[in-house]
Amino acid sequence: MIRYDALDALPVRSALPALTDALAADGTAVLVAPPGTGKTTLVPLVLAGLVGDGPARRVVVAEPRRIAARAAARRMAWLLGERPGESVGFTVRGERAVGRRTRVEVVTTGVLLQRLQRDQELAGVDVVVLDECHERHLDADTVAAFLWDVRQALRPELRLVAASATTDAQGWARLLGGAPVVEAAGTAHPVEVVWAPPVRPVRPPHGMRVDPALLAHVASVVRRALAERDGDVLCFLPGVGEIARVAGQLGAPAGVEVLQVHGRAPAAVQEAVLSAGERRRVVLATSVAESSLTVPGVRVVVDSGLAREPRVDHARGLSGLTTVRASRAAGRQRAGRAGREAPGAVYRCWAEAEDGRLPAFPAPEIKVADLTSFALQAACWGDPDASGLALLDPPPGGAMAAARSALVAVGAVDSAGRATERGVRLSRLGLHPRLGRALLDTSGAGAEVVALLSEEVPREYGDDLAGALRSARRGGDGYAGRWAAEVRRLRSVAAEFSGPPAQESGPRVSPGPGTRVQSPGQPIPSAGVGADGLVGLVAALAFPERVGKSDGGSYLMVSGTRAEVVEGSALRGAPWVVVAVADRPGGKGHARVRLGAAVSEEVARAAAGAVLDERDEVRWADGDVVARRVERLGAVELTVRPLKDAAPELVRAALLEGLRQEGPALLRWTPDAEVLRLRLAFLRARLGEPWPDVSDEALHADAERWLEPELGRARRRADLARIDAGQALARLLPWASGEAVRLDELAPERMTVPSGSRIRIDYRDPERPVLAVKLQEMFGLRETPSVAGVPLLVHLLSPAGRPAAVTADLASFWRDGYRAVRAELRGRYPKHPWPEDPAAAEPTRHTNARLRR
Repeated sequence: MIRYDALDALPVRSALPALTDALAADGTAVLVAPPGTGKTTLVPLVLAGLVGDGPARRVVVAEPRRIAARAAARRMAWLLGERPGESVGFTVRGERAVGRRTRVEVVTTGVLLQRLQRDQELAGVDVVVLDECHERHLDADTVAAFLWDVRQALRPELRLVAASATTDAQGWARLLGGAPVVEAAGTAHPVEVVWAPPVRPVRPPHGMRVDPALLAHVASVVRRALAERDGDVLCFLPGVGEIARVAGQLGAPAGVEVLQVHGRAPAAVQEAVLSAGERRRVVLATSVAESSLTVPGVRVVVDSGLAREPRVDHARGLSGLTTVRASRAAGRQRAGRAGREAPGAVYRCWAEAEDGRLPAFPAPEIKVADLTSFALQAACWGDPDASGLALLDPPPGGAMAAARSALVAVGAVDSAGRATERGVRLSRLGLHPRLGRALLDTSGAGAEVVALLSEEVPREYGDDLAGALRSARRGGDGYAGRWAAEVRRLRSVAAEFSGPPAQESGPRVSPGPGTRVQSPGQPIPSAGVGADGLVGLVAALAFPERVGKSDGGSYLMVSGTRAEVVEGSALRGAPWVVVAVADRPGGKGHARVRLGAAVSEEVARAAAGAVLDERDEVRWADGDVVARRVERLGAVELTVRPLKDAAPELVRAALLEGLRQEGPALLRWTPDAEVLRLRLAFLRARLGEPWPDVSDEALHADAERWLEPELGRARRRADLARIDAGQALARLLPWASGEAVRLDELAPERMTVPSGSRIRIDYRDPERPVLAVKLQEMFGLRETPSVAGVPLLVHLLSPAGRPAAVTADLASFWRDGYRAVRAELRGRYPKHPWPEDPAAAEPTRHTNARLRR
């Protein structure tokens, strides 16, 4: 029986008419509703027609976390008087409760991402709700971009709702093509702020480390809150380890139940947290409780002020979670938990003066996280550089380049970034591509190790991966149960995707004694791996650049980063290790091993065999000047005989060879320098002399002229990278003839179009430069613009910035081609002007609505 009393009490009900009207008119909407208003539970039921008199629809709700997906589905099912799997179901990794009658399905964003890759049309789905989009998880941003592509190209009838408690509503509205923003008023009760900083200074968080003094202080603040306030206490901590430590310090207060909630908590604990308890409770939680879950009975929040976010250190080739100060937005979210049901209080474990210095919002994952999985998803979607995806923030170029390198190394993409058949397999494993590579290349034999590496291992398991595996096998804790379930899943998917795809790349491994590890182009060593050996082998296949050799008290990894193991570690003394998880201690430039495995030199050579090298060198090799005889594995030198006092002319020849091999990209090219080169290439192709030839071959042939005197002072690649290519390139301009001053006249960087916009000219094709401009901005221009006497190839764009027509004869297009484009686009973009006579129309950058104002 439907619980109408509970449904009618949800404040979001008042916003439902505006939301349904927006979806009916535009097909997209941004819903902003404070926590506790019912946006996650009532809205999907109404959109599906399960509540109210709306039509029956199939609705998919995407949540960023498994615990939130399960909780939302259970809450909606309870509101309908049903069990999950009937009208409302859920799907998370390794668990599914969906039936034939299911109309609302709650999934994690990762599950929806996999589903989109398999079925881009999302057949049978009418509405997708992206919940908690303010958290800016990478999977959620990717799903939003893919869904917008689907709506634009395949299913314009698919309705999209971006829902959040606090978000950049206008940014999401722009991303969804100008979607209406619908706001729902909340019923939050007042929350008193109590500033409770530590009496003594504590060390700031670094990596995964949190000062124990701060955790002890948090525990004392919880005890203070229990004494001063009524109701349950919700305490926010950055991670599972900190929760366990604070729980240990609290002990068992009289009459109080202490619960620990996080993504890895057992289902029974999660259920207990989401239900009202008979005793007073202290709930120790990670950020999962910020907005996705309603914890009944909470009147007090204790906020440690810390959060755990992904970070990648490209300089050291390391990525993982790190502890940071929580943003002010997160602080508001956390505090609001105390005012869900009645007036409450928040105890903040930092000084009021520090609050204004906190970041306003959490960093979007796309800006700070490892993008290898994202890059593979984009490649499988058909957009390898993600330039065509609708994203609030573009992926950083350096992170994408690093991701591309990792994907090429495991055979997931080709040299152009396109997904291979192997890459498609890796994308469907539900794993990071590195771990997927290790799973496939061991034919599933490494499933136990891959399962360990796919989730944060409890600290009490230690830093030895082989020992951690033995602990997980013994069982007896919640982590071991989840690990065993994941092992079963991985063995199943490994069997599903077993068998070599066409042109598969990477070593293949058979388990057991006498195992032989095969690496293309390398000898086939006898690995002779046993159980512990397989652990190291799997880790090395996943992280070949993190194989390290003992060197002066630490380990030098193939990537060039140094790592050390802690005192008492089972790894200490091993000649070779592979580092699976690491962080960087404060004040030190090298990494600290958090989880690793010992490996043999044979396994190290096989896993990282692509960078094994031996040669006599006074030349350019491996990207720099080398003057020695050396055998090395990446940065790890195996045997070396140096060549001292290399002659300057030989160093100069090596640098010139490097420029020949890698081209002028070795120099420092600013965007302005790259544009200058394209403009010069155009003038050379159009006018010839005296404009210089700036092709790679010509620049190399003339390097001693245009790169002097910098080339004479250079000794290595880093010196070349400091040379300003634009400044050097300017030496080739025809200054002597006086023609250099006509550069901007003959090949301008930008052109002013009729609307007044200054549009950059694309000179990448020197035969026909391109002007890409929105069609409405060219109204009234009868002749095709030109540069240096060459008519531009005009790419006329739709209002969404997508190609609508290409012409080198604008007058002919207005006369003959415009009519067809107008007929095709004006129905899709009715808010933009589509005059009968574009050649005489007023150019504009705006919609009709803007023009009327």
